[in-house]
Amino acid sequence: MKRLLLVDGSSYLYRAFHAMPDLRNRAGHPTGAIYGMVNMLRRFKADYGAHAHCTACVFDAPGGSFREHIYPQYKANRSSMPEDLALQIGPIHEVVRALGWPVLVESGVEADDVIGTLALQAIAQGFNEVVISTGDKDLAQLVSPNIRLVDTMNNRVMTPQAVFEKFGVHPEQFIDYLTLVGDAVDNVPGVDKVGPKTAAKWLATYGSLAHLLQNADSITGKVGEHLRAAMEWLPTAKTLVTIRTDCDILCATNIEHALMTQPEDHSQLANLYAQYELKQHLRDLQNHTTQHGSGIAKEAKSQTTAVSEALSEPTSPLTQPSTVANIHVHTIYTEADFESFQTALNNALQANIPVAFDTETDTLDAMLATPVGLSFAFGAGHGYYIPLAHSDLTAPSTLPMGWVLERLQPWFTNPHARKVAQHAKFDQHVLANVGIEVKGLVGDTMLASYVLEAHKSHGMDALALRWLNHQTVPYEAVAGKGSQQKTFSMVPIEQAAPYAAEDAEVTWRLNALFEPMIQADDALNFVYQNIELPFSDVLLAMERHGVLIDAELLQQQSQALSERLQQLETESYALAGGPFNLNSPKQIAELLFERLQLPVIKKTAGGAPSTDEEVLSQLAHDYPLPAKLLEHRGLAKLKNTYTDKLPRMKNPNTQRVHTHYAQAVAVTGRLASSEPNLQNIPIRTPEGRRVREAFIAAPGYSLISADYSQIELRIMAHISEDQALINAFRSGLDVHTATAAEIFGVQLADVNTEQRRTAKTINFGLIYGMSAFGLAANLGIARDAAKLYIDRYFARYPGVAAYMQRTREMAKQQGYVSTVFGRRLWLPEINSPNGPRRAAAERAAINAPMQGTSADLIKLAMIAIHKHIQEQHLQTRMLMQVHDEVVLEVPEDELETMKTHLPLWMTEVANLSVPLEVSIGVGRNWDEAH
Repeated sequence: MKRLLLVDGSSYLYRAFHAMPDLRNRAGHPTGAIYGMVNMLRRFKADYGAHAHCTACVFDAPGGSFREHIYPQYKANRSSMPEDLALQIGPIHEVVRALGWPVLVESGVEADDVIGTLALQAIAQGFNEVVISTGDKDLAQLVSPNIRLVDTMNNRVMTPQAVFEKFGVHPEQFIDYLTLVGDAVDNVPGVDKVGPKTAAKWLATYGSLAHLLQNADSITGKVGEHLRAAMEWLPTAKTLVTIRTDCDILCATNIEHALMTQPEDHSQLANLYAQYELKQHLRDLQNHTTQHGSGIAKEAKSQTTAVSEALSEPTSPLTQPSTVANIHVHTIYTEADFESFQTALNNALQANIPVAFDTETDTLDAMLATPVGLSFAFGAGHGYYIPLAHSDLTAPSTLPMGWVLERLQPWFTNPHARKVAQHAKFDQHVLANVGIEVKGLVGDTMLASYVLEAHKSHGMDALALRWLNHQTVPYEAVAGKGSQQKTFSMVPIEQAAPYAAEDAEVTWRLNALFEPMIQADDALNFVYQNIELPFSDVLLAMERHGVLIDAELLQQQSQALSERLQQLETESYALAGGPFNLNSPKQIAELLFERLQLPVIKKTAGGAPSTDEEVLSQLAHDYPLPAKLLEHRGLAKLKNTYTDKLPRMKNPNTQRVHTHYAQAVAVTGRLASSEPNLQNIPIRTPEGRRVREAFIAAPGYSLISADYSQIELRIMAHISEDQALINAFRSGLDVHTATAAEIFGVQLADVNTEQRRTAKTINFGLIYGMSAFGLAANLGIARDAAKLYIDRYFARYPGVAAYMQRTREMAKQQGYVSTVFGRRLWLPEINSPNGPRRAAAERAAINAPMQGTSADLIKLAMIAIHKHIQEQHLQTRMLMQVHDEVVLEVPEDELETMKTHLPLWMTEVANLSVPLEVSIGVGRNWDEAH
């Protein structure tokens, strides 16, 4: 039994690159494709290497092939190889050779041609079997009783019978099949409007392309016209899709001698795995060499330093090696210490060196926190800590807080003193609480990380480990855990100083790393400098101002909700035939699915029938009890989260509620709010809308709500460049009515309410990647009808369909999509082997540019509003931001000014291909204004 293993290396490396996350070594070199390539080669060899006398891994050569000379447009639609993949080609060749695979790269022909030539030559030279590992369907034309294809990604084996079952044609017909359907990947046209089914049917009837063309006049209808129109082109197409099996390749003359299977070079693999920090492969190699006890193990162990470093360091995008082993801590106790520190601070100012600062506090409530200590760093390796309010009787006496703050205030308020911080907004709140306004903030490492990698965590500890390979001292190590945790003021200064100084020093190093990286990319630099950093100041002002609430009204609402909840309990008991706990999922499941025998919609991860909101909503269409339970659940949440809780959240000093806006959470750039969560106040129920009535204006003021109109649809029109959609917005048409007219083929004036509702559902549904199944469920119609609506939509708006396809492909290639302003929206699952996860990522890829651009627009608008308020010395203040809406508190004498200028300020922040529109509402409370 003689077997030849051939690997389509070009197919492998692309698939490995897109299947793996963005892995890198400490030097920032991408490694994901290398890692995946090793996995795929290992699996293939493990499954088929037992009788393999010869092996080869074949890659495309740079510079194209003979096919470009025949047809210059060949592969013209392919984007250039991603830079991160190109950087891995050389290392992949090295690793493949070290794994014992001969590497073949033949100029002038493609890898497929080399594989085809070797496969047929091997059979002619007495090999019993050739196994080709590839993900390329074109190689199916080589399949025979002695040649089969294997796809290691899904373990699919292609024999002659499997080819027929998959494509409806035999391997010997596959070239003719490809000629007819064309190859979109390689930009080879086939017969217009002829797909796989028609091509397979023709070849089943006529046997071959030649016989089909002899009978072309007998093919009726449009498809026959298309066939006859393509007859002159088809010979060229056939040449392009035919894999050559006669290439002049030196190793093909004696395959058994030239491609004999070689052992792995473990010493070279140890070097390569260590260099590229392929930690799992390195461990596997060490285990293998240890188990086999050969001299190779000694060679591998000679790489001790590199190996141990590679195994111990985290692998992450653009990770840099730490340059600091220990941080020298300077604790400021005396006036002399402080004077020396202040001299260093002033020297940094004169040298234009940024200074990192951090506050340690007695609470995490930003509006109530006061500083326990301040830390600073001017460079790597040194950190300064000034204790201000520690109850440490064992330490030397510390400087009075008022004395320190008075002397630091000029530096903090100096806009020319460059400052950086981690989550600067919190530190600005703390210092504002003691009367200091921080100016000159030029960097925020949390926001920089968010701009670079929004899908990752941005906390100090995670950033230090990911980017600096530095393990920070955790807060629990100095303050304790759980109920035993003490406030920072109780931590002894001897322990507090290293912890606090490290925060500032690490922040300084992170900023030094992030700043040039962001500046090197104009788009990311715009997002960071023109959106995120100035927007942090806007949020600071909003959070500090807070919003008034009507506590008495909320108390009345809580009472009304209590009465309704009691009524719902009584009604539910009557329907159930007895009392039960409405807050117990277990009791509800037993009641609904065992006693009442309602249909089980879905199950929990543990296998029990689910009683979640989706299940109750479906059951509520046909059964009264689930409807009662659903209403009870919603009202109880509203009462517990808002009407009961909001009055308790008033700040004792301001008598206002001060929500916290998280700026670096959502990957799309949107804000998240907490304490209270303003984003989740339900507005589709009367009870939910009444909660908004409790957000009120101060006496002599009104609330203004400014809301972008249909913003994501307008962004869709701009991004997709669909002319019909653009024209609808430019003409001032109601876009849902215009869409309905297009889909249903009626005049605008004849669109009825139901048609507009359907069009609105489609417009918004497609933004979120809604399928025909989802649309059918949403509209309560058959799936075929929903598919027909979607097909008509894309026929009328082809630019939208093209955008969606283009975006999916771009996301798969680079792992992210971008907003109009350049924000990167990362999609870690876009190339996941898990189908549902990959599909969800594809849907997110379509929606993310619109949602992200919308988030960027509202941020830019709020920055502009904030700037105008400051420049014109207005008393108007922004209070809240929810999705595409901004709520402001406006004195009566500025009301007309704001009603006039707000829409202008908000629409002038961007120049899209469609006009932006802003709706304005005014009222004494939020509900009236919205």
